[in-house]
Amino acid sequence: MRARRALLYVPADDWRKLQKATTLGVDCVCLDLEDGVAQNRKEEARRNMVQALQTLDFGKAERLVRINGVESGLAEDDLEAALSGSPDGIVVPKVRSAEDLRWVAAHLEVAEPRLARPAGSLIMMVIIERAQAFLNLAEICQATPRLEALIFGAEDLAAELGVKRTREGWELFHARSTLVLHAAAFGLQAIDWVTVDFQDVEWVRQEAERGATLGFSGKQIIHPNQVAPVQAAFTPSPEEIAWARELMAAFASYQAQGRGAFAWQGQMVDRPVIRRAEGILARARAAGVLAEAD
Repeated sequence: MRARRALLYVPADDWRKLQKATTLGVDCVCLDLEDGVAQNRKEEARRNMVQALQTLDFGKAERLVRINGVESGLAEDDLEAALSGSPDGIVVPKVRSAEDLRWVAAHLEVAEPRLARPAGSLIMMVIIERAQAFLNLAEICQATPRLEALIFGAEDLAAELGVKRTREGWELFHARSTLVLHAAAFGLQAIDWVTVDFQDVEWVRQEAERGATLGFSGKQIIHPNQVAPVQAAFTPSPEEIAWARELMAAFASYQAQGRGAFAWQGQMVDRPVIRRAEGILARARAAGVLAEAD
């Protein structure tokens, strides 16, 4: 699964921003047809989105499209337009249950032969931003093999719960951790909330680092200022990579001697510690800071 450290939303009705997005070196560009677009500009956004997918060079960035919610009455037209541009995947917002994902997945299955795409190559991500979705989260995670990531929708969830949003975010800590737990249980990536104060780059960095500590693999962003601090927060540091490589070398040596747990640098090492080192190296390879052969 590819690195998705920074997922940038770009309102698809703004051609200048779409062009700018191709220059940012971001991991994922999500062409937004939903909340970032006014109701009277949805058609223009669809046209721009198709043109961007067909004509702009996004480089190595994953090209996603966020459609409107399944119950909005706009999703079918959004999907028809999006799939004509052959994106890499679809982001589904305001999901209520697994049925919403299965409805989208059925459209992707029909589209792949028409686009001469391999079966299952159109991936899906889902924004978990409704209380009902959290109650159905295990079912949602198993709805379709196309699903690769859970995205935490903090602002919509906070509005539905009626909680007061704070800078520290403790009012959503339980939901945030629940999403990470389910992502880990079902082998999915977990993408953290948007830091809406995009001008405070230091706060973006702190929130991204906190998200990485909680187990998120990436973060949603809405402004070019957020790209660098977010990508840095979700990329293993040189010190972490060196630690993991040295530990794996020691592990291989002790395995050759027929030993399982062993003492290393003053600590006892067993399988969970090895798994942590393996995870660090896997994230470093996915981020391109470590060669696949290393």
